[in-house]
Amino acid sequence: MKRRPDGFLLSMLVVLALAWLFPEPGARGGWLRPEILTKVGVALIFFLHGAALPLAALKAGTLRWPLHVVVQLTTFLVFPLLGLLIVALAGPVLGPDLRLGVFYLCALPSTVSSSIAFTAAARGNVPAAVFNATLSGLLGVFLTPLWIGVLLTTAGQALPLGRVIGDLALWLLLPLALGQASRPLIGAFVTAHRRRIGLVDRATILLLVYTSFADSFQQGVWSGRGLGLLLALSAGAVALFAVVAALVGRVCDALGFSAEDRIAAILCGSKKTLASGVPMASLIFGAHPALGVILLPIMLYHQLQLLICAWLVERWSRRPL
Repeated sequence: MKRRPDGFLLSMLVVLALAWLFPEPGARGGWLRPEILTKVGVALIFFLHGAALPLAALKAGTLRWPLHVVVQLTTFLVFPLLGLLIVALAGPVLGPDLRLGVFYLCALPSTVSSSIAFTAAARGNVPAAVFNATLSGLLGVFLTPLWIGVLLTTAGQALPLGRVIGDLALWLLLPLALGQASRPLIGAFVTAHRRRIGLVDRATILLLVYTSFADSFQQGVWSGRGLGLLLALSAGAVALFAVVAALVGRVCDALGFSAEDRIAAILCGSKKTLASGVPMASLIFGAHPALGVILLPIMLYHQLQLLICAWLVERWSRRPL
């Protein structure tokens, strides 16, 4: 399974360079009006996700409850507990903003499109992957801010959970429901133009990344952070993925899962979403001046998980029929 150069990664690097060179338009008070643009962009992303969600495939994956329990407990219990351990052990080295970013990565839901695509390429249980990826995104609206609230509370800070969950419901769940409700009208169009819809989705994410990092560069929060930090975070992301994937694999073997269910569990349980992580961060952390720093761990983890999963899928797809 050969991979072409990742155009999204290259685009993200360009966006980061633009945020560094020209931060004023996307920073607070800039002419892009990020405080409005962020919420409109979030709503657009989740409306498109809802319009593209095939309900029939979702229903087909509901029966494998042991698999679903393994994936969701990994995503919303094992990962956050590992995040708390990392924060406790490496906290003084990371600093407060990166500590929050690492834990935010661990508290996020799983990916949707890439989990399903990789599971299909590896000949895994695709209906179960569709169900788990979608369920993870819905649960994340409530569980991700709850976990962030736990971390901030232990650090003597507070997160206004009621306001945050209300914002997430308004700007994530409502557009998602509207998109799903509109499928009878626009479902065929979305399916026929899935590639172009995906480009709109990615362009919106890139715009949100630009405004997040523009504000961070404008506030000077990146001073003193160099290549060594990026390498250390990348190594930590690979180690985190390996630990979770190995743990999920062991649990699947102990429960006697089929090869198809095991593949779906590992590919859904070990991954974290950038597509939802960026807009959710904008709503959870608001105008936090270090939002770009908080997003850095998930941006690194996102790219590395794709590379590792591509390697795994290449191995698993060659197994005998």
